Amino acid sequence: MNSAVSAVTAGFGTGLSLIVAIGAQNAFVLRQGIHRDAVLPVVGICALSDAALIALGVGGVGAVVVAWPAALTVVGLVGGAFLLVYGVLAARRVLRPGALRAAAGSTTSRRRAVLTCLALTWLNPHVYLDTVFLLGSIAADRGPLRWTFGLGAVLASLCWFAALGFGARLLSRYLARPGAWRVLDGLVAATMFVLGGSLIAGAL
Repeated sequence: MNSAVSAVTAGFGTGLSLIVAIGAQNAFVLRQGIHRDAVLPVVGICALSDAALIALGVGGVGAVVVAWPAALTVVGLVGGAFLLVYGVLAARRVLRPGALRAAAGSTTSRRRAVLTCLALTWLNPHVYLDTVFLLGSIAADRGPLRWTFGLGAVLASLCWFAALGFGARLLSRYLARPGAWRVLDGLVAATMFVLGGSLIAGAL
């Protein structure tokens, strides 16, 4: 029993340490949460996607993917391009007050939010490196308790995205002014540009 609890705790801590970092996915979830736009499906997609990827890693699929390194190269190029485009859209909201007011005054469609979330999640090679490869390799050292370790990592992902998405509304009062939204979108744009550029540079 103690061993199982230890494995779950270790998985939770490891998963949380990998996911609690500024990134494209977290920035998107935060913005959706502040807008209160399609928060439940966005949080669900992120948590379920992480659960699936962690399961693949714990199941040893990472070793299979390593045999085809071109896969990460393709994902890196496509994902990097997508992040750059998303960064341009965020920068456009900063530079064009009219676009900013429209974004602040109306929510995007749920379909658009879902598709964007899927792209930010599955077109990011870092997601595969953290969940499939890194967590998978650490879980392998747990032997028979590797799935218990993976369960802890899945719970960490669920708790983090739920807290980020549903807790973000607490920041809404600080972002009541358009100027605050411009700062937030500026940070989002900078994050997307840096991550997108690094993904493309790493894939080439």
